Parts: sequence; C-alpha cells; structure tokens
Amino acid sequence: MFYQNLEFVVRRWLHCRGPRLHFLTLPFFHVCPHSSGIGALPHACCSPPIHITEASTSLFMEQENWTVVTTFVLLGLSPAYEVQLILFFLFLLFYIIVLPGNVLIILTVWGDPGLGSPMYFLLANLAFLDICYCSVTPPKMLADFFSRHKTISYGGCMAQIFFLHLLGAAEAFLLLTMAYDRYVAVCQPLRYTSMVSRGVCWALVGASWAGGFIHAIILVGLITQLPFCGPNVLDNFFCDVPQVIKLACTDTALAEILTFSNNGLVILLCFLLLLVSYSLLLLKLWACSPRSQNKVASTCITHMIIVFVMFVPAIYIYCLPFRIVPLEKVVAVLHTVVFPLTNPMIYTLRNKEVKLAMRRMVGRYGSWGRELSK
Repeated sequence: MFYQNLEFVVRRWLHCRGPRLHFLTLPFFHVCPHSSGIGALPHACCSPPIHITEASTSLFMEQENWTVVTTFVLLGLSPAYEVQLILFFLFLLFYIIVLPGNVLIILTVWGDPGLGSPMYFLLANLAFLDICYCSVTPPKMLADFFSRHKTISYGGCMAQIFFLHLLGAAEAFLLLTMAYDRYVAVCQPLRYTSMVSRGVCWALVGASWAGGFIHAIILVGLITQLPFCGPNVLDNFFCDVPQVIKLACTDTALAEILTFSNNGLVILLCFLLLLVSYSLLLLKLWACSPRSQNKVASTCITHMIIVFVMFVPAIYIYCLPFRIVPLEKVVAVLHTVVFPLTNPMIYTLRNKEVKLAMRRMVGRYGSWGRELSK
C-alpha cells in the first residue's frame, strides 16, 4: 500500500513540475518481475528494493496538496470603486455611440447599390470583424466593474484567448487584403474588375478567417500543454497569452519563444508589409493626374491611419517578449476596446460616398417610419 500511495504522489508531482524534473523518471521505483506491479511487495528472488528516506517521502507528500487551477482571478483596471464606476459609464457611453455606427456601416454597404465595389465590401467585413472583436473582452470587463470577485474559469480563459487572437489575426490579414485591393486599383486599373472580383473578395475574406483560426489554435494549443497548479492571479481585465503563461508551474522558456514567434513576428511582418505596400502606392501617385492623386491619396492615408492605430498597440504589447511594460493596461484597453470600434468610423468620416449613402438610408427609413406612424 505504501508503494501505491508513493507512486500516485510522484506521478502527481511530476505532472505539475513538468520539464523541470526531466531527470526523475518512474524507473526510480524497483519493479520485480515476479510481482504483480509497482505496488506489490518484492519477491525473494529479486534484488533488494531501494530505500526511501523519510525526508524524500515528505518532500513528495508536500506536493500532494497541489491542485490543478480551474479558475483565474482578474485584478481589473483599478481597485477603487469610484474609478470603476467612472470607467463603466465611459465605456458604456462609448459602446452606445460607436457600436450602432458600425452596424449602420454594414447595413449601408449591403443595402446601397452604389457601394458595390470591392473596397466597400471589405470595409463592411472590417466593421463586422471589429464588432466581433469588441464582443470578446469588454462585456466581461463591464460586468466585473460591479463584481467583488473577478474570476474567470480555465475554459473561459482559453476561449477568450482563442477568439481574441482569431479575430485580431483575421483583421490583420483583412487589412492586407485591403492593401492588395488598393494596389490593383492604382497599379492595374484595367484589370481591376477581373483581379478583384466579388468571388476573389469572398476567397480573400475566407482566407483571412482561416489564417486567424490557424494562428489562434496554435497559441491555445501551446498554452493548454502547460500545467497550472500554483498562482492564479492575472493583473489584467482579461486573459491574454503573456500573463497566463507566466502562471504555469513549469519552465516556460520554450513556450515563450514559440508564442512570440507565432504572435510577435506575425504582427511585425503584417505591419511591415502594409507599410511597404502603401508607401509604394503613395510614390506611384506622383505619376497620376492631380484629381486622381487627391482621391486615391486620401484613401491610402486613411488606410495607413488604421494600420498605425491597430498595429502600434499590438507591437507594444506582444513584440516585447514576455516583459512587464509600463501602461500595459491602458494600451490593452485602447487595443481591445477603443480602436477596433473606431476603425470603420475613420474610414466613413473620410469617405463622401459612404456618408451620402448613410444619409440616404437614414432618410429612407425615417420617411417609412413617418408613414407608418400616420
């Protein structure tokens, strides 16, 4: 019975400690070929069993009390109740104003025949992605403002990481698609309708979602392989890769390198590709007529603003490999809440066609409402 208990304790301890104890294996126990297993008493013909001291036994028994982490504690944005109340109303007001604007952009693009070009189709998909992206962490954050115990289950934490990076990577790849659309429109105008047809747009949008899925599933796969049997406090208002990995009770050096390669390098490569593509487009505009220069340059500058708004906070958070960076919570709020909802609005405010179409739609539905009320 002693051997059975000791074997169970060691297996639990090895599971929690992971690679740190790669040198300790179960052959440490003496297995007799004439016995029924590790827990059985050794046969007389076998060599003497290994003597285990009381100190080593107590060391293993200490670890038996370890439990696998099932929930994480979120410290939130601020411990002060007054600050939490102010932040709650600020974020709620922001959502009430900006979220319907993004929905209006989608309805306008899909309902106005004059906005049938690929650029507006991609803009509607960007607005949809941003709405989804801002539905991952902010609802939980708003609910936690009125909760004394801010906790999230292990499964909920993994789901939050998965959808956050799925939608974030899909948006980055969609911005690459929008850069391709502008490149073909400027450099290959005669072949634009064939190279950026509606079927091609659907394929590129689908590829953006597929790329985001692969990116997210790799990250979650790396994290779920880590054992969590110790601290469970996250100094943030949501679950994210850098903070969660630091809580693993094992050596996380390899996991940090792999997640940085999958996360930081993808962000940097997308950012550099977008900068190069739009810089080349702006240089190409010098050869165009002044009227075309103003229209296309305005579109390209708008795209570049979105690129900086989206990628600079992401680079600040994910491209400093697992270091504590100042103002991380503030940048995380901007990256996950504020900027995604404002991206489509920036496009709309600088696009006369979309603004006119939105006025027509609002006027049309307003006239229908007046007729119905009569």
